[in-house]
Amino acid sequence: MSCPGLSSRYGHMVRCDQYNGLALFPLPMQRSRVRIFPQSATASLNVVAANFKVRKGKKHKKDTEYPWPDKFPADESGPHVFTYVNRFKPLDKPPKKFLLPFEKPLDDLQKRINEVKGMQKETGLDFNHVISELERKYKELMREIYASLTPIQRLNVARHPNRPTCLDHVSNISDTWLELHGDRAGYDDPAIVTGIATIDGLSYMFIGHQKGRNTKENIHRNFAMPTPHGYRKALRLMNEADQFGLPIVTFVDTPGAYADLESERKGQGESIAQNLRSSFGLKVPVISVVIGEGGSGGALAIGTANKMLMLENAVYFVASPEAAAAILYKSAKAAPKAAKRLKITAQELYNFGIADEVIPEPLGGAHSNPLETSKRIKTAVLRNLREMRRMSPEDLKEDRKAKFFALGTCKRGGLDEDRMRNTRKADSPIPESTPPSQPISDMDMDTSLQEYQDRSDCQQHKSVSHDNGTTKSLEKDAVEAAKQKLSKLFIGTQ
Repeated sequence: MSCPGLSSRYGHMVRCDQYNGLALFPLPMQRSRVRIFPQSATASLNVVAANFKVRKGKKHKKDTEYPWPDKFPADESGPHVFTYVNRFKPLDKPPKKFLLPFEKPLDDLQKRINEVKGMQKETGLDFNHVISELERKYKELMREIYASLTPIQRLNVARHPNRPTCLDHVSNISDTWLELHGDRAGYDDPAIVTGIATIDGLSYMFIGHQKGRNTKENIHRNFAMPTPHGYRKALRLMNEADQFGLPIVTFVDTPGAYADLESERKGQGESIAQNLRSSFGLKVPVISVVIGEGGSGGALAIGTANKMLMLENAVYFVASPEAAAAILYKSAKAAPKAAKRLKITAQELYNFGIADEVIPEPLGGAHSNPLETSKRIKTAVLRNLREMRRMSPEDLKEDRKAKFFALGTCKRGGLDEDRMRNTRKADSPIPESTPPSQPISDMDMDTSLQEYQDRSDCQQHKSVSHDNGTTKSLEKDAVEAAKQKLSKLFIGTQ
């Protein structure tokens, strides 16, 4: 290979040891070493050897992780052929099995079932009756465990890494789906997904928090913790849905809004407040489905809806149990106690009137059968939307306001005597002194002094005292004190 620049200068042919296929292009050389061999050193040809250190760049890799497929396997999209344009596709490998702490008895029983099946395959004997009995016990044990979950255990189910995400439910319940991006200010937050979907020929606006299904996706999605750009994107699509008359369905699944310094600089609180204020002015039906965690204002920013539905093992909280335990009990180990006091489960919120409906999950949680969970969500959402379609736009706004203004209860009753035992009585309120409208004249001041002296004489006759000198001294001191007091009052009113 010849390098014209060097050959013209030295008059010899140049051999490039590492040229990386970049012929006739300038090379970013950090170090170069040129060795010129004199004519006597070579028999037939003078050679200049130049060693170039080339900075090898990354080869362009085709974006295979986020393709735009034109067809989708029917067995993975439910009853309909699912077409979409978005950055989401099925995983190449099934997710790894993740065992929750309270599921260890189930895992032990499953191992026994697998052992019996292995023995049947090796020996050829019939153990079907044993296998069926063990499977029956497995289902009974699972039903017993999931029927008596504590609040902290339900929180663990809601955080299960294999729990279906927003886009999983969208792909299962919709016929077509077109994802929309950007907040029209130069940013697109992947922690919130938005788009238009069709179900049975009708269009809907879907907005939701998106968690990752593995570590790589979680980093890309920022663990479903939106920045201000995500909330502004959601608000932009809410306004578009309101303009075109599309019902809005939101999926809530976030630990909370992203609380880093950059998000605060860009107006995290302001963006959430804007969403809250604008959501009450929407004239279309809004349904919110809590599919996992509902973390404080980060969840409420897209959760101000006419109806709030919650999956059976979903949770909604103002602060995570770990954070509440660190504040109240000075240790995150007290999270189970804090979770019980916070009342975060779907059934507890339904009893308080915050959640309008609890959607039952398949046995073993939503992660055990995502497709069945999506079907139950679809049934509940469409049923509530049919009811709200009869309402006028103004009625929808008033219904949404009435729902949130009625939240919260106040228990009134007598005071607890145990708490009042070591407390002192409250001080009586200090009466407000009204300054006189007119300054006190000298005549009024003399009259007040005379009245005070007459009162003192009256008290002197009533009192019994053998020491006349002491009594007169006390009288004189009292009169002088009254004069000073009235003088100060007189000076202050001038």
